Amino acid sequence: MHCNRESRTITLTRAASGTTTQAQMLISTTQGNRSLVANPVAGGVAASLDARDPLLDDMAFSRGRFAVEVAGSDPLYIPSWTEVSRVIEDCR
Repeated sequence: MHCNRESRTITLTRAASGTTTQAQMLISTTQGNRSLVANPVAGGVAASLDARDPLLDDMAFSRGRFAVEVAGSDPLYIPSWTEVSRVIEDCR
């Protein structure tokens, strides 16, 4: 998770092997699921969101953890610790 303050966007980057085309990145929180278009980057895929996107709040306030899934890779279960909220708030 990376903040680009100039554009007020947050980029979610996920390691994935062999990805050379756009992929679907599924984010699952206790509030629901949302699929994002992820573009290939060195070592994986990345999807960008506006810093005020409600999905980011869902990730920060998910009960315990949220999941990031990309086809062909094991799902990642990420704790919704304060670091997630800090990145989001600092970017807004």
